[in-house]
Amino acid sequence: MRASGDGGQCRTFSIYGLACCCGIAACSLCCKCCPKIKQSTSTRFMYALYFMLVTIICCVMMSTTVANEMKTHIPFYKQMCKSIQAGEMCEKLVGYSAVYKVCFGMACFFFLFFLFTIKINSSKSCRAYIHNGFWLIKLILLAAMCSGAFFIPDQDTFLNAWRYVGATGGFLFIAIQLILLVEFTHKWNKNWTAGAKHKQMWNGLLALVTLMLYSIAVAALVLMALFYTHSEGCMYNKVLIGVHGGLCLFVSLVAISPCVQNRQPHSGLLQSGVISCYVMYLTFSALSSKPPETILDENNRNITICVPEFSQDLHRDENLVTGLGTTILFGCILYSCLTSTTRASSEALRGIYGTPESEVARCCFCCMPEGDADAEEHVEKRGGQSVIYDEKKGTVYSYAYFHFVFFLASLYVMMTVTHWFHYESAQIEKFFTGTWSIFWIKMASCWVCVCLYLWTLIAPLCCPTREFSV
Repeated sequence: MRASGDGGQCRTFSIYGLACCCGIAACSLCCKCCPKIKQSTSTRFMYALYFMLVTIICCVMMSTTVANEMKTHIPFYKQMCKSIQAGEMCEKLVGYSAVYKVCFGMACFFFLFFLFTIKINSSKSCRAYIHNGFWLIKLILLAAMCSGAFFIPDQDTFLNAWRYVGATGGFLFIAIQLILLVEFTHKWNKNWTAGAKHKQMWNGLLALVTLMLYSIAVAALVLMALFYTHSEGCMYNKVLIGVHGGLCLFVSLVAISPCVQNRQPHSGLLQSGVISCYVMYLTFSALSSKPPETILDENNRNITICVPEFSQDLHRDENLVTGLGTTILFGCILYSCLTSTTRASSEALRGIYGTPESEVARCCFCCMPEGDADAEEHVEKRGGQSVIYDEKKGTVYSYAYFHFVFFLASLYVMMTVTHWFHYESAQIEKFFTGTWSIFWIKMASCWVCVCLYLWTLIAPLCCPTREFSV
């Protein structure tokens, strides 16, 4: 009897697996002990899985180590390359041009779904069913788009034009993340300030977290001044560290100035503390990305300055640094994509915010309260993980905005993997080798972040007749 029951469960799960791949059913894991998963979460996870799959392929295409290992260990490698018309040694499948083409296919995939899902408000429409299902068909479509880019005529013109499209999309992706960071700081302070009206504990938490943030920012500033400057050079580093330290002090003073406080009572040092930490992080990241400087010592030998001595020893193990750093970087990109695609984030970009009266103070204020979700409306139990259909009353996030953010993320990945404007010499093994383009992009991101935050502070003063909800 038990064997028969297990066989029935396997048949049930295989039917649901077929419905997930080729139908409208939500995908779930085969393990019954896994916690319940929402349909909206399952859908976003599947798209994120496709995104990471293509990203890994791009990293492999930029790796000379992987290419050499394949040449060495695959006996029919040369014949395989000729049979798929990828060149004598598959040179068409490696390098920046191959990454551009694969990312072109992925970007087209997400842009197509962005256009397809505009104005979807109900999960019961035909377009919503396609968005939430048919995963095998979507995988085949994604593979076809990525492969088809290799057959685009006039490759040189395509690559030159696509590079500027990628740079524009990459900058826009960064800008969205910066806008949402500024919105996050205001939301955090507003939420905890609302709690302080009822419990003094929240005032204590505000003070403690603010002190910790400024301590981290000051410690980072001091450490960068110690390790990234030298008495005989590093002028860029000295100027930037000083300027960015001054900017952090300036925005902190503006945030607590009486004129800003009169118009924005929720403005405070918590927001400026978060911005200061982020500015210090971007400064550190930019200084680490800058090409090192060399000078002659007293023995007329070239020595590298403007970087910590221990980092020079660390960079000798390039595979470890590249593997760990790349994993962390793309994990952050994926996290940014998923946290940027909630309905609250899309509304924040359009200037729509919740009313202060509706704020309920929580330590994890980014999450919805337990009573807000009507997720238990319909739970579908199958052979494996249970799926909660949480979109019966309407969509819980903007489908079109979700795909648009992943479209921009595809362009950002393309530019990041190929070292932005130093694409011809780019290799994944030299991913963390300093280049001026990456340095200035991070510097510009830092300045844009400060300007955005300053604008949220002074906008009510510049436009007194307009209401600002931040």
